Amino acid sequence: MPGAMDAGYDTHVRDTVGAGSVAAVAEALRAYRLIVAMWVRSTMAYRASFVLTALGNFAATALDFVTIVLMFSHITTLGGFTLPEVAFLYGTTSTAFGAADLLLGSMDRLGRRVRDGTLDTLLLRPVPVLVQVAADRFALRRFGRILQGALVLAWSLARVDVAWTPAKVLLVPLMLVGGTAIFGAVFVCGAAFQFRAGDASELQNSVTYGGNTMLQYPPGVFARELVRGVTFVVPLAFVNWLPALHILGRPDPVGLPGWVAFCSPLVALLCCAVAGAAWRAGLRSYRSTGS
Repeated sequence: MPGAMDAGYDTHVRDTVGAGSVAAVAEALRAYRLIVAMWVRSTMAYRASFVLTALGNFAATALDFVTIVLMFSHITTLGGFTLPEVAFLYGTTSTAFGAADLLLGSMDRLGRRVRDGTLDTLLLRPVPVLVQVAADRFALRRFGRILQGALVLAWSLARVDVAWTPAKVLLVPLMLVGGTAIFGAVFVCGAAFQFRAGDASELQNSVTYGGNTMLQYPPGVFARELVRGVTFVVPLAFVNWLPALHILGRPDPVGLPGWVAFCSPLVALLCCAVAGAAWRAGLRSYRSTGS
């Protein structure tokens, strides 16, 4: 369908050329907000259903922490960490991942659109494709994961044995914001890979959902090679491990200098830049289904 491809190419060119301008970013955010608002209105039309699904999402994610609590009913420490310290790891990564999942969790549906050709419809609209894919079927029920993680984080902050300093206090919001951006970048990179693979949602989920589960536990319980991999290859360690180790006064198993704990925002910016480049490359390679 040449017409669709030409229009899609023109849309892509506009996206690429205007990507660095403030006006283009503002317009993209406005479009995202409008699409999200549409899905929220649709969701709230059935309030009882929304409440039940949100509670179900909250309960399902809470089971992960219940498992940790049950584990600590038989042990006193895990990898040298007490229950409040593990709860701190759990709360920070779950809150950050929940925010990224809420904002960009629909990215894993891209492979289906590539396979059935419905991505062509998005290419015809005068809105960045990334915005449309990210906001597609926005699931407000995912807020339950954020709430559950935030509650565990609040509980851990009240009980963890830390000599708080202004720098350590600052690290908590930095790791939440940086962690959200890092997880979001991984979502976008996974979606970009689906332009080539056609169906890689399970691989994407193994990095995003699997990474979130891994970061809920101390790095000392994992092989050093794995810890190095999530530090230097897919830098999920900057979501919470490295900042948390500094806050808790724990040694870094990789041996990085202490100032690295404050690099989560910089790593997040780098990840977002890589994700943007991967997305543009993936979109350029799209050739439709030919139907």
